[in-house]
Amino acid sequence: MRVVVTGGGGFLGQRLARALLERGRLCDREGAERTISSLVLFDNAPVAGPLAEDRRVEVLKGDIADPRTLARLIAPGTAAVFHLAAIVSAEAESDTDQGYRVNLCGTLCLLDACRALEVPPRLVFASSLAVYGGRLPPSVGEDVALSPQSSYGTQKAIAELLLADYSRKGYVDGRALRLPTVVVRPGRPNRAASSFASSMIREPLSGKDAVCPVGKETVMALISPRRVVRALIHAYDLPESSVLDRRSLQLPGFSVSVGEIGEAVRRAGGEKAYRHILWKRDGAIERIVSSWPQRLSAERALSLGFVADKGIEEAVEAFIEDDLEAQKALS
Repeated sequence: MRVVVTGGGGFLGQRLARALLERGRLCDREGAERTISSLVLFDNAPVAGPLAEDRRVEVLKGDIADPRTLARLIAPGTAAVFHLAAIVSAEAESDTDQGYRVNLCGTLCLLDACRALEVPPRLVFASSLAVYGGRLPPSVGEDVALSPQSSYGTQKAIAELLLADYSRKGYVDGRALRLPTVVVRPGRPNRAASSFASSMIREPLSGKDAVCPVGKETVMALISPRRVVRALIHAYDLPESSVLDRRSLQLPGFSVSVGEIGEAVRRAGGEKAYRHILWKRDGAIERIVSSWPQRLSAERALSLGFVADKGIEEAVEAFIEDDLEAQKALS
């Protein structure tokens, strides 16, 4: 079975790849389990590390918006695609052309490459809470109209519609997951508007300063990397009959104020760690973050077997167990 992960060099792509290799099998569209014989990790930068040494792994570097590259990536025999590649929110907002080129045109190129296959693949797409916006109810679920307030959210919303239409026509068996902000992301800060939510945990527990650009009263809906990886695989395992009417799923998350995130850092690392959080508000970041849902309603996802984190303590503990030592080693 040939499996493709776009964004395979990113931290979620790497974790998903490790989970898939450890599992070793996925079901096909008829529900029969098949051995993963080839796992293709695609990104615009080289994919390094132990994964690249696994005999089942193929690494492909290229431009996701290039149809010729995508024709090589989605080669005959591709049965499963996990589409994680994207330009992050703040970058998509500041560079309109690049955001639309990667997040929208790249997704369309991927769908067209899947359409060319003799046997349509199953495709799991990582969408975002940024598809919502404007005046929102206290708890936001799939029935809330899409009204993104950023280019990134608009690109994700259009990509969801494209996925639904290509699925309706039988070109793919698609399902889109609307991800809450993922915390804690290891590594270095990126240009995502939500990057601070990980930084204010990651850096202080590693003995470094982190800037929080929003007020302590700001509430965010979050999800841990562990839960995201499990959700991606669980979404793939769902039979097509469970998503025929609606291809987009709102994942469950947990809601917490930024001030409460800071207190979780204090409990995990003491006053020394807490003092590394620098509270400096940034109006541009606050406007983006404040447009996102603060609390989520995910009854359908829960009924389909998806599971939420218990709260911020669980997410912080997972980071300490999985990533803290490697994080401290970063220069």
